[in-house]
Amino acid sequence: MPPFSQSPHRRWNPLRQSWVMVSPHRTQRPWQGEVAQKSASSAITYDPECYLCPGNKRAGGAVNPQYDSIFTFVNDYAALLPDPSSARVEPALSVVEGAPLLVAEAARGLCRVLCFHPDHSLTLARMTQPEIRRVVDAWAREYDELSAIDWIKYVQVFENRGAMMGASNPHPHGQIWSTGFVPDEPAAETAAQREYHAKNGRCLLCDYVGEELRAGERLVVANEHFVVLVPWWAVWPFEVLLVSRRHAGAMPDFNGEERDALADVLKRLTTRYDNLFETSFPYTMGFHQRPIDGEQHAEWHFHAHFYPPLLRSATVRKFMVGFEMLGMPQRDITPESAAERLRACSEQHYWPRD
Repeated sequence: MPPFSQSPHRRWNPLRQSWVMVSPHRTQRPWQGEVAQKSASSAITYDPECYLCPGNKRAGGAVNPQYDSIFTFVNDYAALLPDPSSARVEPALSVVEGAPLLVAEAARGLCRVLCFHPDHSLTLARMTQPEIRRVVDAWAREYDELSAIDWIKYVQVFENRGAMMGASNPHPHGQIWSTGFVPDEPAAETAAQREYHAKNGRCLLCDYVGEELRAGERLVVANEHFVVLVPWWAVWPFEVLLVSRRHAGAMPDFNGEERDALADVLKRLTTRYDNLFETSFPYTMGFHQRPIDGEQHAEWHFHAHFYPPLLRSATVRKFMVGFEMLGMPQRDITPESAAERLRACSEQHYWPRD
């Protein structure tokens, strides 16, 4: 660590090509801001009012089958639509005639919901490793199926967990948005990885994982095939980066042993998260995989981001406001301290459901 690591400093994010400010001395300041309600895990295995439980009617009127494992369907209120006739604008069309700065483009996509399990009370942390493996297989299958659609350029798999992250339903599920364009975040990561590969002849994340394994101080969970760490450039207090050890661009590239290993680290990480503040830990997580825009993308390395909002306890969260919105991201606790705290957490659930 550099000598200024316990005083204000900036850290470079090579994957996003941006800076984050670290202010370790601020961890001692008293908190008089918002205190949210503690996130409770459900004890109800079936909720007749839940639109994701087996056999129930969804908000759009469709009825769910009596599924006993994975269930996928097209989102009833999708943010994107696959029918190009639904678009109101043409590509690169200036919305206001004579105003070249006011540009819009038709956005085409297909949004799906993937239920992880029929049991309403579960989360990834409370599911078994074999159950999570089935979810991994479903994610890989969805990527393959959606990649075969000629106009789709990117497949974004993600999960919003907990009311604090805007999840409207606690039933274990995630979403898959496939788009006719490459969204901003993976586009920025594509540019960074491509630039690094062209300059060095090597993969950015392969090199980065090697450095983190040598250092050790930001590692959280690891097995033979995957590494989970608090990245050097983490913005959120307990943010982690999940990276494959082998250079692979997307989930379908993984063999059975690697998929088992991915399920293993997902189980172990989310359990540690829950045990950190003894709560059903909220987060947004998503997998970044190679675009499907017709290029080879040899530079792309599979990884996942976990962005949890909690800061000091189960009820105190970090806010991205003020300087962070107008200047640059900033964090208080160092990534090394966050990793140490997560490593100290058990990988077994020891607290009861609320």
